[in-house]
Amino acid sequence: MSGSARQPVAQPSSNPSSEPSSNPSSEPTGELRESRPLAGQLAVVTGASRGIGQATAALLTSAGARVAGCARHAAPGIIACDVGQSDDVARFSERVLREFGTPDLIVNNAGIVARARLEETSIEDWDAVVGGNLKGTFLITRAFLPAMRARKRGRIVNIASISGRRGTARLTAYCAAKHGVVGLTRALAEELRDDGIAVNAVCPGSVDTEMLQVGMPGGKPDMSPEDVANVVIYLAAYAPPALTGSCVDVFG
Repeated sequence: MSGSARQPVAQPSSNPSSEPSSNPSSEPTGELRESRPLAGQLAVVTGASRGIGQATAALLTSAGARVAGCARHAAPGIIACDVGQSDDVARFSERVLREFGTPDLIVNNAGIVARARLEETSIEDWDAVVGGNLKGTFLITRAFLPAMRARKRGRIVNIASISGRRGTARLTAYCAAKHGVVGLTRALAEELRDDGIAVNAVCPGSVDTEMLQVGMPGGKPDMSPEDVANVVIYLAAYAPPALTGSCVDVFG
């Protein structure tokens, strides 16, 4: 689990309905762009209270972005939202759009894991894992996409997993969900090619988080949450627009 401090929710502008200007003259230049490449941009980060999400929120803030973070439970600077529940997502997205504007970046990071043999996996656990990982990515993206599409720019980064690339015993629900996230990423990238929105996934290996100890008890991490967060920063700030529909493997 990342030791980074929780990040504050993005502060609304003086006009809550206003959006970051697309006027090139208002964009950061020179040294400011180099040191804070996401200055003035709004990022939505799910699962932002711990692990990869918390580390990503911290790095995005350092890069100049305003971060609207959510998690299952409210915390200082974190808005409560269960991304697998459509009503929660509707409330969260409406608040963000109303108070902060249209996101420049969505990081779909929220997810859970359940470890069991397939025949021992309850329907409740299956639904929770697929809901938190795959359905949540769908719901959050769908909620913000019309506004991003209208503006003809933006980036979406989905946190998948090496388990979205191959199978892992006793993680059938998690693997199925993460394979789905990879498929969603590639299909959505094709849909948005003409809309100026790049969609990519990050597929980490073993990360030092609480989820690793639940999914792979005794497993040794190959990397920190900050390692993964740095890949997100690259995709958000530095990757060329032509990089879309890709799944970036991060194995440590």
